[in-house]
Amino acid sequence: MKVSKFVVALSALFVSGAAFAEGAEAGAAGGAGLVAIGSALAMGLAAIGATGGQGRAAGSALEGIARNPGSKDAVFVPLLLSLAFIEFPALLGFLIAFLWYGK
Repeated sequence: MKVSKFVVALSALFVSGAAFAEGAEAGAAGGAGLVAIGSALAMGLAAIGATGGQGRAAGSALEGIARNPGSKDAVFVPLLLSLAFIEFPALLGFLIAFLWYGK
């Protein structure tokens, strides 16, 4: 997936605008707005990484089964294990984001 420089610059503009749009009361609170933005980024990146990895793993497994239907039993258990291992970092990202937001 290729991201253009314009999309990156536009997203940075929106993120920085939200970070600096806090009032004086929020700045005295210790940067809670920046923690919320960091939490949202952690959850988003964890979700994007996990879904991309799971899609590629499932696609490769289905492609292997389509080429050799007799290998379904040999491919199924490693596929489930790989999906569980791919999901674990996403769950850690969500946990870290909630712990950050709870501060």
